Amino acid sequence: MTSTAGSAGPTDATTPPPSESGRGPGEGAAGTGRLRRRFSPAERWVHRTTGILMLVCVATAGCLYVPQLAELVGRRYLVVTLHEWSGLLLPVPVLVGLASRHFRADLGRLNRFFPHDKEWLRAVRRRDARPESRPAGKFNAGQKIYAAWIAGAVLVMLGTGLLMWFTGFAPLVWRTSATFLHDWLALAIGVVLLGHIGMAYGDPEARRGMRTGSVERAWAKREHSEWREEDS
Repeated sequence: MTSTAGSAGPTDATTPPPSESGRGPGEGAAGTGRLRRRFSPAERWVHRTTGILMLVCVATAGCLYVPQLAELVGRRYLVVTLHEWSGLLLPVPVLVGLASRHFRADLGRLNRFFPHDKEWLRAVRRRDARPESRPAGKFNAGQKIYAAWIAGAVLVMLGTGLLMWFTGFAPLVWRTSATFLHDWLALAIGVVLLGHIGMAYGDPEARRGMRTGSVERAWAKREHSEWREEDS
């Protein structure tokens, strides 16, 4: 979100600020206050619940496919049950989140690419790390690509998992193909999730935004320069 410079008068504490500035109560003109409502409580719940289910799914998959982990954990039937049900429940938080207008609005933003997104990708290819070379709205192009990829991967994993689970409803060749695709896509998801977690830990302010719903104005201006108040 961008902000406009202004003078801090004595009525700032009681007079609602103009929407263009994105300035909340108690925030000064220097842009050092908090930027409210990057993510609503519903969006944070969806992200947190989906993350927990995904981690359970990946962890149990590791216990099923890595012999050393299988021996360490044991209780294969329990691990299989946790894996199956965490996978089945993965789409549920998103479906519940559709009841929130903020969540629906952000899904729409994630589904759109703008000219500044192409500029962001070009800067990544050039390995240009300067913030001004990577303009972004509320979500940058990398976040949009990740969201689209993980959503598609979850649906494929759900479909192939069901084919593997209900063995009596599909021919052998379907089940064999589903198992092959499920296993290799699971590996790809694990690698991508590690990258996602690593990038999140490299950006404490982004984590704070997902944890509390607000971020620093300076960070928003630097990392999401095209993010306007009307996008909140």
